[in-house]
Amino acid sequence: MLPEICLIEDDPIMGESLKERLILEGFSVDWCETGANALARLRQKTYDAVVSDIRLPDIQGDELFRRMVGDPETGLPPTIFITGFGSIESAVELLKLGAADYLTKPLEPRALVQKLRELCQEHLQRGSDDPLGLSPAMQRLDAKLPAIARHGETPVLITGESGSGKEVVARRLHALTDPRAPFVAVNCAAVPENLIEAELFGHDKGAYTGALRSRRGLFEQADGGLLFLDEIGDMPLSMQAKLLRAIQDRVIVRVGGDEPVPVRFRLVCATHRNLVELVRAGRFREDLYYRINVIQLMVPPLRERPEDILWLAERFIAHHGEAYPAESKRLGSSARDALLSHRWPGNVRELKHSVERACILAPASLIEAHDLLPDRSSTSTDSDDSLGAVREASEREHILRALESHGWRMTETANTLGISRKTLWQKMKRMEIRRP
Repeated sequence: MLPEICLIEDDPIMGESLKERLILEGFSVDWCETGANALARLRQKTYDAVVSDIRLPDIQGDELFRRMVGDPETGLPPTIFITGFGSIESAVELLKLGAADYLTKPLEPRALVQKLRELCQEHLQRGSDDPLGLSPAMQRLDAKLPAIARHGETPVLITGESGSGKEVVARRLHALTDPRAPFVAVNCAAVPENLIEAELFGHDKGAYTGALRSRRGLFEQADGGLLFLDEIGDMPLSMQAKLLRAIQDRVIVRVGGDEPVPVRFRLVCATHRNLVELVRAGRFREDLYYRINVIQLMVPPLRERPEDILWLAERFIAHHGEAYPAESKRLGSSARDALLSHRWPGNVRELKHSVERACILAPASLIEAHDLLPDRSSTSTDSDDSLGAVREASEREHILRALESHGWRMTETANTLGISRKTLWQKMKRMEIRRP
């Protein structure tokens, strides 16, 4: 679960902007546009923190906070107030009443995020600081892992396209099971066929030319922990029978040895291949398939979970900034549009490499589309007669007419267009549509 934030802000543009930024930073946000709505939400749900403007259309911030303090049904989450220069005295009074902090306008989102992370530190230490993603698909996947972790020896098969994050899921499962135990990973496709048995099971001294001393294999190294066999679909057929026996008996024999060695581990396999088709083609043992496929988890490709794209990109940029503080970067609007419109055939791995390259090579602190995807940018046309430009102009005109017909009321317009308020706000921002 993500840290839960209650955002109280009556300005639609600022509210949308703050909500979007906090979601990208890994928070779950409920946005309320009035104090009364916020009090109702606070009675229904427990939040990790509250962010509230002092000036609200129905209840002033100090009165709202007094009601929160005096209402036993709301509890009192740590609260940050946003204030203009003229309301600093009110903010100071709120601090005396027990508010956590206040920030002045114009608001610096980075400062707000930092304060919220400090306030939610206890929540983050419980393991919620590293979710698999913000998309519903990844959150559903994340929600399954604690139950699987409780059954420590049940095999798990993780499927999905290359670069989609299968090892990340395996490491998450390991952390939930016992982070102190060994995590041993091997890419079955990367080990030569004549070496894979010794790699997995180890070898005794003198087992073959060059074996000058005994060596433990990956099965022994993973004893008590998790063994991750990536690209199991590329395991040589000659090795699959030996692997099946080791999984069933929890005993291995080193190459060149004759002493059985008991091992205890959780087996997690991953593949981008269709194992059912490989079984039909006679390239993967059916009995091994059913042995490793007790629980199957499917990691969707990045193009099917667009909610994760900007979130992941921001995280990669933040990690680069932590490693190289002098090279701090941020995403420009064209970069955000490019990220969301790209198909990402290489999935998260491609996204990470694109962001890393842009962080290193972008000449300015603002990353734009051509920094992220130079190949695509160089082949795109700047002509206003292109199909994309015509479609963009038509869409802009349609949105503008809808806004005018509904008196610029965002919710009604979004409902008419069949999109969310957030999507409408993003399109207005990108197309530079401003209310008269």
